[in-house]
Amino acid sequence: MRKDRKNMRKIALIIVFSLCVSFVWSQGIRKAVWAGQFYEKKAETLSQQIDQFLKNAKKMPSPSEEILALISPHAGYVYSGQTAAYAYRLIQGKDYESVIIIGPSHRYRLKGCSIYPKGGYETPLGTAEIDELLAAEISKASGFKYIPEAHQMEHSVEVQIPFIQKTLPHAKIVPIVMGYPTRKTIIRLADALVEVLPGKNAMIIVSTDMSHFFPKKKANDTDSKTISLIHSFETNTLIKMLEKGANIMCGGGPVVSSLLYARERGKAKVEILHYTDSSQLGGESQIVGYLAAALYTKIPNPIFSLSPEEKTELLRLARSAIDQFIREKKIINYNTENLNFLSKKGAFVTLKRKDHLRGCIGFIEPIAPLYQTVIQASVYAACRDQRFLPVSAEELDDLEIEISVLSPLKIIQDPSLIRIGKHGLVISKGDKRGLLLPQVPVENNWSRETFLKQACLKAGLPPNTWKSEADIYIFEAIIF
Repeated sequence: MRKDRKNMRKIALIIVFSLCVSFVWSQGIRKAVWAGQFYEKKAETLSQQIDQFLKNAKKMPSPSEEILALISPHAGYVYSGQTAAYAYRLIQGKDYESVIIIGPSHRYRLKGCSIYPKGGYETPLGTAEIDELLAAEISKASGFKYIPEAHQMEHSVEVQIPFIQKTLPHAKIVPIVMGYPTRKTIIRLADALVEVLPGKNAMIIVSTDMSHFFPKKKANDTDSKTISLIHSFETNTLIKMLEKGANIMCGGGPVVSSLLYARERGKAKVEILHYTDSSQLGGESQIVGYLAAALYTKIPNPIFSLSPEEKTELLRLARSAIDQFIREKKIINYNTENLNFLSKKGAFVTLKRKDHLRGCIGFIEPIAPLYQTVIQASVYAACRDQRFLPVSAEELDDLEIEISVLSPLKIIQDPSLIRIGKHGLVISKGDKRGLLLPQVPVENNWSRETFLKQACLKAGLPPNTWKSEADIYIFEAIIF
């Protein structure tokens, strides 16, 4: 009987504990799980410890470039806290409104990513509030949802938060836990960050340790090679190693996502801030490596955009240019003070009649102001596309006009970076060059490989030239 009563009390305690945990999670507040283990449990002691780490960190010159992301370790603070401080020292006192924390899943088997949607993460220093709107945007753009189990016991995100609370006390957070670091997951998250973050006062913290449990010499050699790959943006090589399970970084997936994001934002660079390992406290037979690094954009990359009124005006200009040249054999005279129209841009003009292509010509390179490019491309599409007879006056009223304003070309080494519907393609070899606009593979329901083959054929090259012999460029376009 006594044994049964004891069992009943245990069951009751378990039920009460479960209800308490459910209540906490229903409120969206994740309690600190690792305080007292990975970092100090008392607020005052923790605050003083981080202050000392930051004071000890070498003061770096304030960068003129934009900091897009920091790479920071996530071991116990006695092992890696000082290294983490070299990263956080760079952003101390800055005015970032939001921080996206991306860490790997250590304890829950997860496909894709889990994005914490609302509430907050609690530490001894208080509760870091979730940026609910930003979390929702990233979730929508990526398709990744919230999986509670991925966050419940995960330390890789939690240990970053006290540093954020000390260096960016007013910033909100978006915790993201990444599961298996597959190419698909890595690129999917990077694409979502590229779609959502530009224009926002936000930055990324990537949580990772380096190689695990090698002898010191092997660990340091392995980490040196990995750091070199990170520094040179060798994302394809890193993904291949991660998919094979190479012991290089537990947070390798988040690291590569941040590299892809930074590269998409403009001319990017990686600065290595500090490296150490656990041998200082745990001997040299089995060690873990720790890295602090920063990802910058070298040159601000303002996003070119056109208002609905500007798009309407350019379409009107294209139609007027065609009409005047067909009817009067004259180039339209057009003057403007619009700064967007005066910007040098590459552009293509596509003509259709009764849903059939009637002409398409443009200029890849930004050699003339946008308005001049549109005028010339419109006339050429109507009169100089050698696939068709020149447009006649009788056809003018039935013409449908589409303009594609191109972003600068960017050469890539990894064809898997090509996104159908987002990127246009240029294949180049020697004096042969072929271009296909972003809308072409969508209209024809092509795969990435078919898109590449068709771009080769457009250049007058064999269809598989893209695999080894040609340069591959991607670009984006404003299409209207």
